[in-house]
Amino acid sequence: MTSVTRRVSAGVAIALATALFGGTIAGSVVLDAPAAHADQIRDLQYWLGDYGFTEAWNTTKGAGVTVAVIDSGVDGSVAELNGAVTGGTDVSGLGTPDGQTPVAGDDDDGEHGTLVASLLAGRGTGDGTGLLGVAPEASILSVSVGFGSTRSAVSNDDQIAQGIRWAVDNGADVINMSLTRNTLYWPESWDDAFLYAFENDVVVVAAAGNRGSGTTEVGAPATIPGVLAVGGVDRNKTASFDASSQGITIAVSAPSEKLVGVMPDSTYVQWDGTSAAAPIVSGLVALVRAAYPYLDAAGVINRVIATANANGQTVPSPIYGNGLIDAGAAVTRYVAPAAGATPSELLAEWITLHRRAEIEVVPTEVPAAEAPAAADDDPALPAQNVLNAWLPNQLTLTYISLPLAVLVVFGILVTLFGIGATRHIRRIRRNLEDFAHS
Repeated sequence: MTSVTRRVSAGVAIALATALFGGTIAGSVVLDAPAAHADQIRDLQYWLGDYGFTEAWNTTKGAGVTVAVIDSGVDGSVAELNGAVTGGTDVSGLGTPDGQTPVAGDDDDGEHGTLVASLLAGRGTGDGTGLLGVAPEASILSVSVGFGSTRSAVSNDDQIAQGIRWAVDNGADVINMSLTRNTLYWPESWDDAFLYAFENDVVVVAAAGNRGSGTTEVGAPATIPGVLAVGGVDRNKTASFDASSQGITIAVSAPSEKLVGVMPDSTYVQWDGTSAAAPIVSGLVALVRAAYPYLDAAGVINRVIATANANGQTVPSPIYGNGLIDAGAAVTRYVAPAAGATPSELLAEWITLHRRAEIEVVPTEVPAAEAPAAADDDPALPAQNVLNAWLPNQLTLTYISLPLAVLVVFGILVTLFGIGATRHIRRIRRNLEDFAHS
């Protein structure tokens, strides 16, 4: 099983509009911030209205809720994120202690984390201008990880486990993970890390992954019991083919195509992938936690799922999960209390069932008087018991006594049959002789 953890964006940037761009990133045309009309950027944020966020903002904008973004680092100097990043750390050994310096991978510049955070908690750049996140008053903790970088002395898996623990210890209410291992399974070190988050009432949101990036089915951490896994849909609210994977662990779906984000250099890009859908759901979780501060993690997840819109589909399903998120309903509608297992109970049960074969068996302590002989000595032969050799045991009963008894019974039956047949033949012959003489 590979230990490489990958971001799950299916192509970071695509053209917004021909008239708006200058420059190139990752082979895609992007927009220089000064040349853009920020109100045009706001107009492109279709998901704010289509998925009920503008309605939800009448109730809350996420103030008082902290979301940890475990990613390549969030650049808090970007105008839209000014004041949003309230803390951070680096677990890769490649970034800065505050987690705000983008950590480049082997094939990218580390812009991913800033894009994710801008969708989640962007503040805009003024009255009606700039990019607004779905929870524009939530706080961000930036945990920088060296995705797929061969320069880090710490494996991606261990970095993520450390990042989760740091986030929990530093006040995260929600953890966003726009990443995947491209496998259904995860390392054992994640068991304890995720369980630690769940036991401390943290909601963990993870992207399902994208077929366009090679994730043909939902990968970990979106397969971990208790995690809120996010699938993606296109602008028409139909399951995205390239910008989402599918699987039975998907809880809800959110837009994953034609989403606008901010780069560390303050340029705007439009991008696809469940990397972008996940922070939209993390932002929704932040809104729910702000509106219902007494709800535990299980109750928050239940509210997000219970208010999802089936949109004419049969749900739950491995394509849409329980439906499309509805932010307005999630923060206002009556939802029955959560029933069933909590995230920590779900994961603990999985660990009990699936890690059993890996449990180390500790030998029973042997008294000194019964200790085995030294390694250089020949072990003593066991004492012979003549009586035991003649008494039946399970092996002799199974392989000797029972087969022998069957043979004896069969022999007796054959003998009796032969005797009976002989007597019958003699009786017939005698009758024939008497008939001939009569």
